[in-house]
Amino acid sequence: MKYTLLLLFVSVTGSALVHGQDLKPNDPRKKAIYELIDKYSEAREKKDTLLLKDILTADVDQLVSTGEWRDGIAASVKGMLNSSASRPGTRTLAIEKIRPLSLGAAVVDCKYVIQNPDGTERRMWSTFIVVSDKGKWKISAIRNMLPTGQ
Repeated sequence: MKYTLLLLFVSVTGSALVHGQDLKPNDPRKKAIYELIDKYSEAREKKDTLLLKDILTADVDQLVSTGEWRDGIAASVKGMLNSSASRPGTRTLAIEKIRPLSLGAAVVDCKYVIQNPDGTERRMWSTFIVVSDKGKWKISAIRNMLPTGQ
């Protein structure tokens, strides 16, 4: 009987600890994640490789809307700079949802709009996997999606 109670206790407390928690509006993690996505936008806009390298993990990977995979920080930074050069325009990321996976990891869904020089817009979605690395939030993965019909 006591083993059954112990197993029940471990199951209940373990599942409570494993699930992702909600980020409250005043949660410092939420603010830090917003700042991280803003820094990413700024780095892309200014083509700031130093800032990009500071906010991306070394093993970052990226899947872009063309289907290209970029593995590692060097390929990701190079691809981002090439993409910004070949597709000029103002890039805007607006966070729609943050889903914490743990205290040190979250999924961040953003609306991603590129305002082209001719006035047209390219509307996409971006999903970021962000992780806390030694107390600093960094981007570990990026997935850009172009909805069908565009």
